[in-house]
Amino acid sequence: MHPTRTSVRLMPVAVAVALAAGLVTVTAPAAHAAAGADLPFTSVEAESATTTGTAIGPDFTQGTLASEASGRRAVRLGAGQRVEFTVPRAANAVNLAYSVPDGQSGTLDVYVNGQKLAKTLPVTSKYSYVDTGWITGSKTHHFYDNARLLLGRDVRAGDKVAFQATGVQVTVDVADFEQVAGAAGQPAGSVSVVSKGADPTGQGDSTQAFRDAVAAARGGVVWIPPGEYRLTSSLSGVQNVTLQGAGHWHSIVRSSRFIDQTGSSGNVHIKDFAVIGEVTERVDSNPDNFVNGSLGPNSSVSGMWLQHLKVGLWLTGTNDNLVVENNRFLDMTADGLNLNGNARGVKVRHNFLRNQGDDALAMWSLNAPDVGSSFENNTITQPNLANGIAIYGGTDITVRGNLIADTNALGSGIAISNQKFLDPFHPLSGTITVDGNTLVRTGAINPNWNHPMGALRVDSYDSAIEAQVRITNTTVTDSPYSAFEFVSGGGRGFAAKNVTVDGATVRNTGTVVVQAETPGAATFRNVTATGVGAAGVYNCPYPAGSGTFALTDGGGNSGWSSTWSDCSTWPQPGQGNPDPDPGESGNLAKGRPATATGSQDVYTPGKAVDGDAGTYWESANHAFPQALTVDLGSSRTVRRLVLKLPPSAAWGPRTQTVTVLGSTDGSTYSTVVGATGHRFDPATGNTVTVPLPAGTSLRHLRLSVSANTGWPAAQFSEVEAYSTS
Repeated sequence: MHPTRTSVRLMPVAVAVALAAGLVTVTAPAAHAAAGADLPFTSVEAESATTTGTAIGPDFTQGTLASEASGRRAVRLGAGQRVEFTVPRAANAVNLAYSVPDGQSGTLDVYVNGQKLAKTLPVTSKYSYVDTGWITGSKTHHFYDNARLLLGRDVRAGDKVAFQATGVQVTVDVADFEQVAGAAGQPAGSVSVVSKGADPTGQGDSTQAFRDAVAAARGGVVWIPPGEYRLTSSLSGVQNVTLQGAGHWHSIVRSSRFIDQTGSSGNVHIKDFAVIGEVTERVDSNPDNFVNGSLGPNSSVSGMWLQHLKVGLWLTGTNDNLVVENNRFLDMTADGLNLNGNARGVKVRHNFLRNQGDDALAMWSLNAPDVGSSFENNTITQPNLANGIAIYGGTDITVRGNLIADTNALGSGIAISNQKFLDPFHPLSGTITVDGNTLVRTGAINPNWNHPMGALRVDSYDSAIEAQVRITNTTVTDSPYSAFEFVSGGGRGFAAKNVTVDGATVRNTGTVVVQAETPGAATFRNVTATGVGAAGVYNCPYPAGSGTFALTDGGGNSGWSSTWSDCSTWPQPGQGNPDPDPGESGNLAKGRPATATGSQDVYTPGKAVDGDAGTYWESANHAFPQALTVDLGSSRTVRRLVLKLPPSAAWGPRTQTVTVLGSTDGSTYSTVVGATGHRFDPATGNTVTVPLPAGTSLRHLRLSVSANTGWPAAQFSEVEAYSTS
C-alpha cells in the first residue's frame, strides 16, 4: 500500500485534546434513503438484540473493541451466554461481525426459534489484531472479522436467530440477514474450470485449470461452478473474457492473489463469485490483492464477495471506464479499493465495505492523474485506520451519495486532500464534486497531530487547493469532533481555498461545526446545526502568522454562529459512558477524560491514560502539591491502582509521595489512601501497585502528589485502575 502514508503533523501542540472514550452521546441517525448502496441484506446491531451477555461502549478511543464496532457498541459473550436477534426480513443466511481475543478460535452455537442447529459458526482471531508499526500513530487494530452461514432453512420476519458462545469469549457486533438465491446455471457455450481439471472440493490446486480455462474461453465466458477452488498463485494475461460464478455464496475461490498483471487489452468482466484470501498481516510489498494492476479498458467487477485480502482492487495502468458495482469488501488489512493513478472514467458504485484496514475507497493520483472518476452510492462502515473515502489529487472527481459510518483512527469520513506521499503526484484540479453524502460518527483523533480530524476534511497537506471544491447536500450526524475541517496536514500552512459548502445538516457534533487550521477561504450557505458540542467555529490557522481563513456567510446558516475564543486550547467534546477496555477485569482508566492542576509543555493529562507507557504527564514544576484526576464515567468498584513511569533506564529511581482520593460527584473528595511514598525503579519496570481498601467505589479518581525525589513535579506515564485485586 502506502509505505510512507504517515500523517505526521509538523507542529507543536500547546494543549492536547482529551482522548476520552465515549466522547459524545450516540443517537440513532434518521434514515437517509438517498445515501449508500442498495443492499440485499438487512443488518441488526447486537446491542439492540436480546442478550445474556454484556454490552460494551459507546467508545471513541483508538484501539478498543467498542470503538471499532458498528455504532461504537457491541455485546460481549462469555461461555454459555447468547445474543438473540429478531429477524428483520425473510432470510436463509446470516453474516456475523465478531471478535475473539487474540490467539483464540472457537465456535458459536446457532439457534433458530429455540432449536439448536447441527451447524456451528466458526470464529477466529486469525485475521485480526493487525500491527502496522511503520504507520506513525497506528496501534494494534482490526479487531473484528466476519463469518457467514447458510442456515439450511428459511426464516421469516419476526423469527429468532441466536448465537451462543461455547469455549471462547466472543464479542458480537452486527448480524446481516439475507435471502440467498439458489445457484445459477452454467451459461451456454461457456468453458467450465472443472472441465479443465479444477477441483471443486478445494483439496487440489486449481491454478492451472483456471489458467487453461481463461485461455480457452478468450472472447467468451469462464464458468466457475458451485464449489470451492484453491489457487496457489495469481492469474495473468486476463483479457477479453468473462469470469462468472454461480453466486458468491456458491462459487468460492480461495486465493490471496487472484489477478496480478501490469496491463490488459480490457473487456474483462468478473462477476458472481467469492474470492476469500488468507492474509493475516499487512505486508505492503506483497501483491496480496484480488486484482493487482490493470484489467484494461471497458471492464467490470460485479456481484463479488471479497474477504481476507490486503486490498480488494489496487488498480494501476489502464482501466478506462471500469465499473465496480454491487460487491462486498470485508476484512481487508489495507484499502478496499485504490485507483492508483491514471483512472479515467472509472465508476465505483453500490458497493458495501466493512472493516477495511486503511482507506475504504481511495483515489491516489500517483504518476498520472485520476480523471473524471467517481465513488457513488457506496456504504462504508468501520475503516479502522484511515478514511472512509479519500481523494488524494486528481481532476474532476465526484464523490456522491455515499453513506459512511464509524471511522476509528487517522482519518475522516471523507478526505479531499493534496497529500502526495510520493512523487510524481498530481494535485487536485478542475472541479471536485462532493454531493449528497451522509457521515455518521465519523472523524477521529489523529495521535500524530494530537488533535481531532473532522467528519469531512479538506487538506492542503503538500500544496494549496487550486481546484474548485463543491461540497453540497451533506448530512453529518454524531461526529465525535468537528463536522468540516480545513487543514494543511504537513504543518506548512498551504491554503485550503476555492471551497463552497452549500446545504448541510449537522446534528450532535462533539466540538465545532467548522474547524479551520490553515489559511484559505470557504463560503457556507444553508448549513444548519443542532446539538453543537462547544462552539460553531474554531478558526486558528497554523503556523501563526501564515494568514487567515475567511468564512463567508452565504445565507441560510443557523445554529453555529459562535466562535471558539482561545487558540491555545482545543475545544473538548461532551462526555460519554464507554467501556474503555474489553476485558472483564480491564483497565477502567484507559482512554478516560483526565484533568490536572497543571501540566508542563506537551506532557498533558491525557498522556497518563492513553495506554502508552512511553508517554507521560508532568505537572507544573516547583509547585507541589499537584493532582491528576481521571473520570471513570460512572461509579466503579476499584480494588487496585497501577502507577507507571516510562520503563527506560534513562528514568532513574525516584520516590513520589501520593495521596489517593475519590469522589462520586466530582466536587466532594474523600481520602482513600493517605500520603504514601512509592518508589519507582527502572529495574522493576518503573511500576507501582497501590491496593485500595475493600468496598472502594468511585467515579472520579484523584492522585495528589506532594513530593518527588527525582524531579520537582508530579509524573505518571500511566494511571491504571482495576476492579480486581
